Amino acid sequence: MSLTRERLLEEIGIKPLWKLRKPAGADAAELPAAEASAGAAAAAAAAQPLSTPAEAAGPVSEMGWPQLRDAVGACQRCGLCAERKQAVLGVGDEQADWLFIGEGPGAEEDARGEPFVGPAGQLLDAMLAAIDLQRGNNVYIANAVKCRPPGNRTPEANEIDVCRPWLQRQIALLRPKLIVLLGKVAMHAVLNEDSALGASRGKRFEYRDGDLVVPVIVTYHPAYLLRNLPDKAKAWEDLCLARRLMREQQAGSRLPVGAH
Repeated sequence: MSLTRERLLEEIGIKPLWKLRKPAGADAAELPAAEASAGAAAAAAAAQPLSTPAEAAGPVSEMGWPQLRDAVGACQRCGLCAERKQAVLGVGDEQADWLFIGEGPGAEEDARGEPFVGPAGQLLDAMLAAIDLQRGNNVYIANAVKCRPPGNRTPEANEIDVCRPWLQRQIALLRPKLIVLLGKVAMHAVLNEDSALGASRGKRFEYRDGDLVVPVIVTYHPAYLLRNLPDKAKAWEDLCLARRLMREQQAGSRLPVGAH
């Protein structure tokens, strides 16, 4: 049974619900009033381009999706391979405009071979639906590391670094219009940024790789939101900002870095 927008917003913990309204001069597309607050909350941020490691300049940079999938499945470049059931590359539309990146597989993801399939995945699906998106439909979901860390611990810096060429190749193949980073591990993997997540959300960063320049925003990981319910409202603001940036990308306009 399909859920109404109100039920979806209630599912991701947004109360009271914001009503949709049409800003002056807008087309038929309506924006939540909360979107304005998300824009007002955005602060200036310098772009944080990610330099391509020498490793990614080799064969990885020439792989298509089948070769990349096989290579990740056979990867033994760090100790995470020892306890995994399988590597988890990602899931979704391989020509998607939207790319969501999390931390790494958990126990359920390791068993099923797909990211975000547990309770955090259910919340992510609700978050996507709240901005009229659906897993697999113009959406691709990946993780910073492709193998489950033991005990579902946070991936370590060296594990993120070893896995980075795989993630970079995914981004190069996708050429998304927008990247949404879910949590600090994803922020470190894509932006090489170690600042506090709370200080980084609400800002527009950029991912750069050759001629590819992609706007990036940062928000909380769904697993964190399950433990910290009050921050769901902040995540909703981030989703509204993401939707606004995507509309600007699709319209051919480009919001300068640090603008809001």
